[in-house]
Amino acid sequence: MQNNNLAVSMKLGMRRLASGVCVLSTTLPGNQRFAMTVSSVTSVSDSPASLLVCINQLVSQQGHLATLGSQFAVNVLSTHHQDVSNICAGREPNRDRFEVGNWEEDETGLPVLADAQAVFVCQTDQVTTYGTHKIIIGVIHKVILNSAEVDPLLYADGSYGAFLRQ
Repeated sequence: MQNNNLAVSMKLGMRRLASGVCVLSTTLPGNQRFAMTVSSVTSVSDSPASLLVCINQLVSQQGHLATLGSQFAVNVLSTHHQDVSNICAGREPNRDRFEVGNWEEDETGLPVLADAQAVFVCQTDQVTTYGTHKIIIGVIHKVILNSAEVDPLLYADGSYGAFLRQ
């Protein structure tokens, strides 16, 4: 496919790349909890254990997340978490993002999804800006594995899906 508008072509091409769905959660100043659906999450290194997440600069809370030392959790969603993904993506703006899902607080008060596939508890270590996004590298301090069964929620071409084993 050839398209004169590179940005449009790039977006159409990226719709064909399936990604796991995660919800980033944190506690903002004043003990206000915040959660947002993210699909740009990847490992960086296992030494030090770290991952990166990309957040659009239009998200008002990105300033907190981009502050070195801020704590956040990356909750890897299971196939039964579509409702959690939708509400944390802002598809229901008048609802509390924490009223859907099995949310708990860890020992530091950080909100984590208790039945997520996995939860990576991180601290912001490095931040860079590229184009429309902040790239946040978090050092992982704890990993919580909640299920022996690998059943991630996937997203491609505007729809949710599941991992099929052959």
